[in-house]
Amino acid sequence: MGVRRAAKGVGDFLVEMVGEFVLEAVLVLLACVLLGCLVLLAHLSWSFSPSLTVAGTGLLCLFLAHGARQVRTPAKGRRRGLAALAAAGFTLTAVTALFLLLYATGCDCL
Repeated sequence: MGVRRAAKGVGDFLVEMVGEFVLEAVLVLLACVLLGCLVLLAHLSWSFSPSLTVAGTGLLCLFLAHGARQVRTPAKGRRRGLAALAAAGFTLTAVTALFLLLYATGCDCL
């Protein structure tokens, strides 16, 4: 009975280890693709019009700053309209940045 239990434990460990390795590889690949798409978007935008790229980046920064303020100090009651959209945009951007920070650092494609 002890040998079967030990063999089952080793098998479970190997399955878990391979699963974690595959999941880690998929997450790094996803981060590399996302980072590549962001770089491609910036390159295409800059090649189309540098002044519009700077203006659009400035507007995006203002929008995200407004969202950060709404997340940090919510108004009484419910958020509506632009404030809710800005808070959701800031949260999505922060989560994406954290994901890229954790997984794109292992991307050797750049």
